[in-house]
Amino acid sequence: MSLDQFQQQVSELLLRHRSLLDVLSKYGQTGSAVNRAVAKAVTECGCIELNAKKQAYAVDTDLTAAQSVLENHMNGQLCEQCSDVLRAELGRNLFYMSALCNLLDINLEEVVARESDKCSTLGLFNMR
Repeated sequence: MSLDQFQQQVSELLLRHRSLLDVLSKYGQTGSAVNRAVAKAVTECGCIELNAKKQAYAVDTDLTAAQSVLENHMNGQLCEQCSDVLRAELGRNLFYMSALCNLLDINLEEVVARESDKCSTLGLFNMR
């Protein structure tokens, strides 16, 4: 299924939260649920661990070399249950992102294409 098809499906299914404020609050709520699911994978399940510390790299390191030195601070892998929960939460978040795009007359596929073009054009300089 393409993003356009998904966005159309969301438009057809969205009945209860047609207000921009409702959609914004649900989008924020689902984003928080994604964060909570990751936190639970660490604190309740333990399938992943965090070991966050200052990133150590030399000032004279070029950007390409820095990519191989920098860490994600995570050890382990999501178990099947936590992965399923996260996929569900990310799906709900994507649903409300699509609903927000619909209300604001923004094509989600175009947003992804523009962001991809920017990443391709700017490469490592697209750091945020």
